[in-house]
Amino acid sequence: MASKVYFIKDVTAEAVVKMYDMLGITLPGKVAVKVHSGEAGNQNYLKPAFWKPMVEHVNGTIVECNTAYEGERNYTDKHIKLLKKHGWNDYFDVDLMDAEGPDIEIPVKNGTHLKTDIMGKNFLNYDSMLVLSHFKGHPMGGYGGALKQLSIGCASCAGKVKIHSAGKYDKASEQDVVWTDLPEQNAFLESMAEAASAVVDHFGKNIAFINVMANMSVDCDCCAVAEDPCLKDIGILASLDPVAIDRACLDLVYASKDVGRDHFLERVTSRNGEHTVDTAAKLGVGSLQYELIEL
Repeated sequence: MASKVYFIKDVTAEAVVKMYDMLGITLPGKVAVKVHSGEAGNQNYLKPAFWKPMVEHVNGTIVECNTAYEGERNYTDKHIKLLKKHGWNDYFDVDLMDAEGPDIEIPVKNGTHLKTDIMGKNFLNYDSMLVLSHFKGHPMGGYGGALKQLSIGCASCAGKVKIHSAGKYDKASEQDVVWTDLPEQNAFLESMAEAASAVVDHFGKNIAFINVMANMSVDCDCCAVAEDPCLKDIGILASLDPVAIDRACLDLVYASKDVGRDHFLERVTSRNGEHTVDTAAKLGVGSLQYELIEL
C-alpha cells in the first residue's frame, strides 16, 4: 500500500504547521522534536525562528545529541554553548539527550551490522517524536533526510561511532579511531537504516516526519565549512513514513530542471545514498511506494 506524502511549494514557518496538520495525527505525551542544530560555521541549517511555530504547535522539546567528529558539538560543554549561541534556548526547552550518562540501548530487529542502537538516556523520557529534517546533501551518506535524523541524528556519541563503524566500535572514546577505520560504504548505509528502524520501532505510530527542501547544499549542516546551496528551494513534505518521504524528496530532485540538479545528484549517487532508503524499506521501516499529494 502506498504511503501518503503531502507536498507544498511554500517554504514558510506557517506552511510547516499546515503540513503537520494534514497528517491528522496528535502526538501524545511528551514530544521530542528532533532537529539539526547546526555545526559552528555552517550557514545553511534551518534556524530556530523558522521552526518556532511548529515546535509550539506540538508543545515539544528540542532534542539533540553529541557528535562523533571534531567540532563544537562532540562534547557536552561545547555543544551546550553552541546551542545557546545558535539561539535554540531563546525559543525552546532544549534537551541534549546524552549530556550525561549512562547511555541506553534499544533493540535493532533483523540487523546485519547492528543488534542495538545506542542512545542518550534521556531518549526514554519521551512518548512520541516529531522529526524535522532539513533535506540536503551529505559528505558520507550522500543525502540527509528523515532516515539520517532517525539514525545518526538520534544516536548518542557512542551510537554514532557504532553506526559509522557498522558495529565494529561502540564507545564514545573511539570517536577518533573510527575515522581511520571506516567500513565498506554500503555497510555504513545499511547501519544507518538499521538504526533508523530501531527508533521507528520504539515509537510505533507515535512519530511523524517533515522534510524541508530549502538551502540545499551538497554538504550537511554538520559541516563547519559547507558549500552554498546549489538548488533552488523546492518545498515542504510531510508523512508518517520516513522511507516514503525521503524517496519523494529524491524523486523531486531528479525531476528538477534546476541548473544545480546534477551537482546535487552527483553527491547522492557517488555515495550510493539511495541504498539507505532501499535498505530501510527492506527492513520494514516504510514503503518505497507513495502517493504525492500536492497542496
